[in-house]
Amino acid sequence: MGRLTHINSRGEASMVDVSSKPVQLREAVASGEIWLQTDTLKLIQSENIAKGNVLAAARLAGIMAAKKTGELIPLCHPLPISHCEVNFEFPETRDRIIIKASAKISAQTGVEMEALTAVSVAALTIYDMCKAVDKQMRITDIKLISKTKK
Repeated sequence: MGRLTHINSRGEASMVDVSSKPVQLREAVASGEIWLQTDTLKLIQSENIAKGNVLAAARLAGIMAAKKTGELIPLCHPLPISHCEVNFEFPETRDRIIIKASAKISAQTGVEMEALTAVSVAALTIYDMCKAVDKQMRITDIKLISKTKK
């Protein structure tokens, strides 16, 4: 394991100085899952959840969250992301929704926290909108799938 980059020489939390790094095109992809009952998934897909279109709200919430990551996580750089996308997959088992988010930027630092935040907030939005009908939902396996720079 390497050293912690957000700890300075005095052992204090600090923002990493990226000013000497080159600007590069960077992309990150993250995913996560929200486990729910089959009947809940049916309600979501038929747009019969009382609070409205769950997937549309979750997609927008994820994108908005990615744009606000620097405000939410103390040592993240505030980044003007150039693109963010949130998508949903429904396995044949009909027991969960897989959430995938990608974020892109031309910058001196990576955009993985933005992709992870998009997934997290999209999952929380689904949870919030469906909690009245499904008390057993679980958000799991939020993880970084890939990060690249060119």
